[in-house]
Amino acid sequence: MSLAAYAGGVVRVEFTVEPFVEGQPGRHVLAAVAAVESLGVEVEFGPFGSSFESEAELAARAVHALLDAAHAHGATHVTVHSAQVDR
Repeated sequence: MSLAAYAGGVVRVEFTVEPFVEGQPGRHVLAAVAAVESLGVEVEFGPFGSSFESEAELAARAVHALLDAAHAHGATHVTVHSAQVDR
């Protein structure tokens, strides 16, 4: 099923997990990405931040999971930005 087919709309979520060390993501970063991917959501992992797109309800669960995982593994700050995606 394509993302556009979801009734709740599609949300793009961008996030950064700190502390940030270029080229050396710590376990706080890797755990956050793994938490999102464990829900079946593909994360675009970038050097300065990561992002994903999913149905809005799943995006909310994924953000909750990434915050829990990041802070449980030593994150000092997490920034999350979301936006509705037009399809």
